[in-house]
Amino acid sequence: MIALPISLTKALPTDRLRDLALLGALLLWLVYTRMFFVLQAAHLAAPPCPFYYLTGHPCPFCGGTRSFAFMWRGDLADAVRLFPLGPLLFAGTFAGVAGLAAGAVTGRTWTPRLSSMQWRLLAIGAVSAISISWALKVFVLGN
Repeated sequence: MIALPISLTKALPTDRLRDLALLGALLLWLVYTRMFFVLQAAHLAAPPCPFYYLTGHPCPFCGGTRSFAFMWRGDLADAVRLFPLGPLLFAGTFAGVAGLAAGAVTGRTWTPRLSSMQWRLLAIGAVSAISISWALKVFVLGN
């Protein structure tokens, strides 16, 4: 039998608190991005990226909020144009909400079981994906 790199274990009180905090943060983020255009029109949206104002270039995550907002509208083209990783992160957010909610209901928590080499490869993959997304944003897709 092959062991999966993630396991579902009984949640300790600290794990449960962490999972509920993450669930709350993800849900708050989804609500904010769902209401983004309404909040922006009322001048109640979060301020724009300070990195962009200082350098004139987008940061690696610039366009993420608007990308999620366009995903709520079903506009994949604008979502990718604003933040190439946006649609993938949008779907991942829903997967995270579902996993955390299921864990909260069952009293379980998700525990990654990765070796140090697997953690390094995961970090390299994440940094590479963000770097490629940023390069696309700066050199191909524009601000």
